[in-house]
Amino acid sequence: MDVAEASYRSPSSLLSIASIVVSMTAVAIGNGMMLAYVPFVLTRSEAPDWVPGAAVTAIAFGGLVGCVIAGPLIRRVGHARAFSCSMALVILAALLISLGVHPLLWVFARCLYGAAGNTNFIISQSWLNHASENHWRGKAMALFYMAYVIGLGAGAWLFGQIPAEGNLAPIITIFFTTIAILPIGLTRLPTPPAPAKVSIDIPMAWRNSPVAFVGILAAGGLSMVVQGFTPIYAAANDVSQKDVAALMFVMQFGLMFIQYPMGALSDRIDRRVVLIATCALIVAAGLAALSVSFANLILLMLVFALFAGAVETVYSIANAHANDRADPSDFVPLASTMLVAWSTSATIVPMLVTMLTPVLGQRTFIYAAMAVALLYAAFVFFRLGSRERVPPQLCESFELKSAQVPNAGALIKIETQAEQVSAGTRL
Repeated sequence: MDVAEASYRSPSSLLSIASIVVSMTAVAIGNGMMLAYVPFVLTRSEAPDWVPGAAVTAIAFGGLVGCVIAGPLIRRVGHARAFSCSMALVILAALLISLGVHPLLWVFARCLYGAAGNTNFIISQSWLNHASENHWRGKAMALFYMAYVIGLGAGAWLFGQIPAEGNLAPIITIFFTTIAILPIGLTRLPTPPAPAKVSIDIPMAWRNSPVAFVGILAAGGLSMVVQGFTPIYAAANDVSQKDVAALMFVMQFGLMFIQYPMGALSDRIDRRVVLIATCALIVAAGLAALSVSFANLILLMLVFALFAGAVETVYSIANAHANDRADPSDFVPLASTMLVAWSTSATIVPMLVTMLTPVLGQRTFIYAAMAVALLYAAFVFFRLGSRERVPPQLCESFELKSAQVPNAGALIKIETQAEQVSAGTRL
């Protein structure tokens, strides 16, 4: 066994993956800033009314493109170089936005960011999965998700501390993205072997669990409309820049107070029942968002934190429900299929909201989220009696996940088995 192989198989610890977590947290700060900055500026500009919504849709469509290009890119140049390439695309997207308000150029830039963003998730999560050991992999993933979500919130808060006029926000985004390249460039963490071909198997995902598959579809649309259209809604109602930033900051922490207790409950009772309850919570939060005025901004922030937390919970519980019923040999194609399903829905639903907003008004995204939640709850209720619940002892433990960080960790299968065989023949 050569030195590289020996180092690759050396014992690892939670500290060893710090470079990946730090890099993606820096990326998240820039992303959180742009998630607040772009819709705020577009809504206050002279751009046509459809442009802010189109920018949200463009992110999801770019993410779908990222699902397609990530695997071939990593196979060609490896994880570390592919990460640098995706960071370069994020920087390029921010640079285009820094040139001034050019609506079509900004929509293209957000599409470019979406492609780079999903590529980042695929690279970082597959690298984390490969670098971590079984007994602490769950902790590693929880640390990754929490750090990324906190980074999003920090970026949104930072947006409230700088002037919206000019190009300081995209410049700061470029700064944090550039910083993100350094830990990966300097890491001693071994690069995983080249991944195998991505496989998409929709019939398998449906056979495994229709409730989980439709749940991921629902979560894609829910996440993008709630996270993407909330700052547009606030800016259109003359909410100040600092208050929009505070709203986006508070929303990122809704998942901690909603997702964890609902997830823990789903480990004890049928996850499908918890999914129905979560959909009811989304509808209740939507009704509250419609009734609470911007004059009571603190209460409205709490309502939207509840709204966002419930939306994130649909994704995480549906993902856990899928894994409960999956054969281990299906984990890779299942993760691949679920990510593509999420990205597809995250593109289509915001597109429909963008088309309907001129007719139904700025609250269209709230009605859309409630409609998706009601339709999904009805579907789960219909399926409730069709299959027995998986016994608790056979269920995977619930893990905190964010719909803003799609489960891309197993999207690309790492061919370690063949490498271990070849290494064994050289010993």
